[in-house]
Amino acid sequence: MLITNSDAGTADQAAVDAALAVLREGAEVEVRGTSSPDELDDVLSEAGDRTIVVAGGDGSIHAVIQALHGRGDLAGRTLALLPLGTGNDFARTLGVPLEAEEAARALLAGSPRPTDVVVDERDQVTVNSVHVGAGAEAGRAGARWKARLGKVGYPIGALQTALNPPTLRVRVEVDDDVVVDVDQPVLMVAVGNGASVGGGTELTPDADPHDGVVDVMIAAPAGSLARLGYLLRLPFARHEEHRDVRIVRGRAVRVSGTPFECNSDGEIDGPVAERAWRVLPAAYSMVVPPR
Repeated sequence: MLITNSDAGTADQAAVDAALAVLREGAEVEVRGTSSPDELDDVLSEAGDRTIVVAGGDGSIHAVIQALHGRGDLAGRTLALLPLGTGNDFARTLGVPLEAEEAARALLAGSPRPTDVVVDERDQVTVNSVHVGAGAEAGRAGARWKARLGKVGYPIGALQTALNPPTLRVRVEVDDDVVVDVDQPVLMVAVGNGASVGGGTELTPDADPHDGVVDVMIAAPAGSLARLGYLLRLPFARHEEHRDVRIVRGRAVRVSGTPFECNSDGEIDGPVAERAWRVLPAAYSMVVPPR
């Protein structure tokens, strides 16, 4: 079952048609368009045991997995991704080609692989990455440019944030170990199930959605110049070079303290004073290209 966005533009429809022609060389495919959560839920209820191919970006795969998880219907499911979004970061992590026909051929040749999902205390999922602090602020600023400039909007948002970076006083706990406490100013925390955000910025470059853990990146540069240096490195994936950046790994993460916003797979909510995430290992299967 190939799920598409009923409101997609002409360019996306052409890409879907090209991919569909390839997929039908090796499989029977039913195409279903959705434009609301209710329509998506109805379509998913009719999927049976078929592979669900999501035509879209990080937001689209997030919506499908959230719907399946909310229905208690994610375990045992096999999904695939046909990347049509702006950033396509989860597709990048999975190694799915970003061109529609190539992606379709890779999916026909690929095989299902058990894949993790991250769930917070409200039972809301994160498929690729969630981050708080400067990352969420940059995402909010970049979203205003994304509609006009596409992928270029992400680095513009990051540079705007660099001019007036936020500072958080939070405690970060990973598997009950305190990594950072409220006495140390924090610029950004990222919980990565996938490697990149913002259309290819490798925020947690070694994160692997098949290993049962998340990579937690904490940026705590002290002083305005150090914060500016970090944020200027961020769009170019050079932030790991900064001496005040630390990455740890674990299954459970809790952030609490001064109110912060969260950016989960491009969706921003908050502010909240506390949020906790846990990994559900091998929660479903994702078709990945041959290695």
